[in-house]
Amino acid sequence: MKTSRTIDIGALARVEGHGAVTLVLDGEVVVDAKLRIFEPPRLFEAFLRGRDAAETPDITSRICGICPVAYQMSAAHAVEDAFGVTVDGQLRALRRLLYCGEWIESHVLHMVMLHAPDFLGVHDVIAMSKHHPERVKAALRVKKAGNSIIETLGGRAIHPVNAKIGGFWRAPSSSELGALRPALIAALEDAEETLDWIATFEFPPFERDYEFVALRHPAEYPMNEGRIVSTKGLDVDVHDFETCIREEQVPYATALRSKLSARGAYICGPLARFALNAERLSPRAVAAAARVALSPSCRNPYRSILVRGVEVVHALDEAVRLVDEYERPSSSSLPWSPRAGRGCGATEAPRGLLYQRYDIEESGLVRDARIVPPTSQNQLGIEEDLVALGSTLAGLSAEKASRRVAHAIRNYDPCISCSTHALTIRFEPRQGSVAKT
Repeated sequence: MKTSRTIDIGALARVEGHGAVTLVLDGEVVVDAKLRIFEPPRLFEAFLRGRDAAETPDITSRICGICPVAYQMSAAHAVEDAFGVTVDGQLRALRRLLYCGEWIESHVLHMVMLHAPDFLGVHDVIAMSKHHPERVKAALRVKKAGNSIIETLGGRAIHPVNAKIGGFWRAPSSSELGALRPALIAALEDAEETLDWIATFEFPPFERDYEFVALRHPAEYPMNEGRIVSTKGLDVDVHDFETCIREEQVPYATALRSKLSARGAYICGPLARFALNAERLSPRAVAAAARVALSPSCRNPYRSILVRGVEVVHALDEAVRLVDEYERPSSSSLPWSPRAGRGCGATEAPRGLLYQRYDIEESGLVRDARIVPPTSQNQLGIEEDLVALGSTLAGLSAEKASRRVAHAIRNYDPCISCSTHALTIRFEPRQGSVAKT
């Protein structure tokens, strides 16, 4: 006889922000799966209306303390698109270096501090550090190297302030960037040892036929530029994002859930980038992927931690190259003038594709804004993962089932604070009460 049970995790741990999950099983079948994002919406799109478009990089960077560069870069690209500005040369290289810093610090934070405890069966990194102190110390050194890049280029490690429309407020000297090199070289060794250690973990046997979506650049592993492509045939310009991808609100989440208009759920992030761009990794990163038996055909989300490790190696390798090739530009930014129009920009945040769109008035003020973060794009795919886990969860105790569910969600390094977007207010006719859904 089938038995019904509910798995209810009231507060997800080791994720950024506040969320919960509810699964209802009928026997071995998950009949209802809800990733409940209940953190209040941040309303940044509303804040941006009426503001000078030049302020968008600084305002949007406050959306996230872990990936502020991603928001700055997507905003800058969108506004520059509207104003007809193309940043190239050493200024473009500096932006790529800044983004490398964010990938490094964000990925290693997730890999070792938030995700590794799931594989090792411990509650948190504090407990893990008792058995693997050197691995935690190495991860902190790598993270420090990433933060140092952001601090040097951005003025500070958290919510950097030096990026602007057209480039930077100040370009660093060659000696300032050169000072980063020793720590980056040391971090490369630590990163490869960390990846080799993670490769010894036991990865649950789980795969699905995902549609992966990511940027694809003609010559680079994507960070700042490229077309939006997928493993099932999508290949469009960034300006077509809103035509191909639609958002919807569900009553149990303050995030808007994204779908491909043609096919439904999709996944963005490290697995997607690797599947669509593996051949564009640096030679050292390609060798690292081969060493841990990782191929672009990987469809196991538990192994995404390995892809993040490969991307850290790539970002460090790329950072060293950019530092070595740097020549201080004659000007820290390009000139620009405001004009009316629509601008779109998409970059690859550590967690996946991040899209921004601005409608700008002739005066340079923002009339309308649209921000689509990666976690909201992954929300439906995560829920479908939980449905696919039904037969596995049915045979586990309540405690083990809850841990497996939380682990499956943490595969995506969800940034719940970034994802919050909208809130519907329902006015009840009785006594003027207000209910939030």
